[in-house]
Amino acid sequence: MAKDFSTMEASNASANPGFHSLSDPARRHWLRGGLGVAVSSLLGACAGVAPKSAAPLLGFKSVPLAGADSVTVPEGYVAQVIQPWGAPVGLPGRLPAFRFDGSNSAADQAAQMGMHHDGMGFFPLDGRSDRGLLVMNHEYADHGLLFPDGGKVWGPEQVAKSQAAHGFSVTEMARQGDGSWQPVLPSRFARRITASTPHAVGGPAAGHVLMRTAADPQGTRVLGTFANCAASRTPWGTYLAGEENFIGYFLGPNRPSAHQQRWGMRAGEQYGYRWFEHDERFITADHPNEPHRFGWVVEFDPYDPDSVPVKRTAMGRAAHEGATVAMTRDGRAVVYSGEDARFEYIYKFVSRDRVRPGGFKANATLLDHGTLYVARFDADGRGRWLPLVHGQGGLSAENGFADQGEVVIKARQASDRLGATKMDRPEWIAVDREGHVYCTLTNNSQRGAPGRPGVDAANPRANNVGGHIIRWKEEGDFDGEGFAWSHFVLAGDPREPRAEAQGRMKGDGFACPDGLFADARGLLWIQTDMSSSEMGAGVAYLRREAGGGDIGPKEVARLGNNAMLAADPTTGEIRRFLVGPVGCEITGADMSPDGRTMFVNIQHPGETPGDISDPANPRLFSNWPDQRPDGRPRSATLAIRRLDGGLIGT
Repeated sequence: MAKDFSTMEASNASANPGFHSLSDPARRHWLRGGLGVAVSSLLGACAGVAPKSAAPLLGFKSVPLAGADSVTVPEGYVAQVIQPWGAPVGLPGRLPAFRFDGSNSAADQAAQMGMHHDGMGFFPLDGRSDRGLLVMNHEYADHGLLFPDGGKVWGPEQVAKSQAAHGFSVTEMARQGDGSWQPVLPSRFARRITASTPHAVGGPAAGHVLMRTAADPQGTRVLGTFANCAASRTPWGTYLAGEENFIGYFLGPNRPSAHQQRWGMRAGEQYGYRWFEHDERFITADHPNEPHRFGWVVEFDPYDPDSVPVKRTAMGRAAHEGATVAMTRDGRAVVYSGEDARFEYIYKFVSRDRVRPGGFKANATLLDHGTLYVARFDADGRGRWLPLVHGQGGLSAENGFADQGEVVIKARQASDRLGATKMDRPEWIAVDREGHVYCTLTNNSQRGAPGRPGVDAANPRANNVGGHIIRWKEEGDFDGEGFAWSHFVLAGDPREPRAEAQGRMKGDGFACPDGLFADARGLLWIQTDMSSSEMGAGVAYLRREAGGGDIGPKEVARLGNNAMLAADPTTGEIRRFLVGPVGCEITGADMSPDGRTMFVNIQHPGETPGDISDPANPRLFSNWPDQRPDGRPRSATLAIRRLDGGLIGT
């Protein structure tokens, strides 16, 4: 989502106890000893190939910091740009070309790649590594780029185009003889899912009174999905995506209720999308239940272009960054998710039933039944999963939870009541082949500020501008209710004089970890999302806007553009693998099953510190990837491969 941290949601005013003590430095790196449990063969198959090897995991030379409007990869690698915003996805009979002046229609955009590529997955066709479906989220839209006039003229057509720039895309891709990748146009698999696509509702909130609206009196069919951030593939062949910063799309009532405020709603619209002007369901005063229909994990089958996406409410309503699946030894699904907002929570869902062979059709209700938990990180390096179950822990009618449907709709309030640990923006989650679970805590400049929660064991730094990565191992199996945790890395610039801003890592420095991907060889890939207002380009912009004067220290400004790094979980060594163009976020990662192509997304190149581009000067910071004199920056996917055809990372 747009990362203007000054306006980012921070709506948790609960009084959950903190531990107010720094974690033991001896626990800041990998866990040692017992509690081991291997990732199941189903999860391993989902992640790709490549057996264990005695060779070092990190086999490439680190790339230097960079601030150029280009992509840097290691020597011996090539990064091909594929499927940028506006490229046709391959719908038969609908292959509109991108217009570099932003004049494509709403109907065009609904057949093209959406804006701001984020989480994604590569779904092989017939198990092949050279042909598959590239599925991805389009998190949000920049109206300064989407429209020639930046949306100055505003009507139903503009709302429709903005809504069509959100959602998901499915494109069939084929590897060519020279190793490059090309879209298959047209393709029977091609699809766009947008903010106006019908979705079904599954789980305990389906049909709930708080889900019912005038347009959907049954509360079982929602129009659209948006603000989709991280994503993952499931072992049964479906795609999971989280609806993250959804609340800002709604026009808040004049006096938001305590419930609405707990979800970050304020009077007046927050992000400037203006959908409510021509789509009345976004006027909360008139449609108070419509916001309850967003903030869910969405599942759909990319192999079936006619399948209906489903909002899986059993996994709770939150500003879901995404959802990552592990498998218990007896074949049940465990889904981890973080909530990208200050002082919010980490969740785990354990399915009641086992995964069955047969793909989506055989597991159509798997994620509708099970137990939802929220994490508590204790100061002794242990932790507990607290069940969000109606009738337990005070989650009762007298406390505002009439049934399990209301528990999942009000998952934040339920987590408040149970005393879960308030985290520093928990984002992507990855599970490695040894069964360790990692979560990025991107940053939280409000930690320790007046009137805000202080430091605790899991979140040990005040004014946490650099972020960190936390790691845990479940007791017994992935469905265990206890775990042991540690800090894998405390991120930031190692050269910073302020101790709590210093990076503490073995290898290359980085800040604001966001995306995570654990590959089949055992590498943990880390992607960064420093705000444009904090990076070097943002500093230059702000100084110019202020008339050239000093704007004060920016504690990540020396780290260059956002990057992607690879970490060896055993040794703790971290090397920089990729640096992106100016103003971008590096996000989304997956590999072909043979491990010889890595797909990575470049989101919002040229992002301005205010998040909305100037339509009169769209190339102010970046003109990537086209570098045309009449162009505009476009989010796109990189297909990265070794020139010798070898495994990525070696």
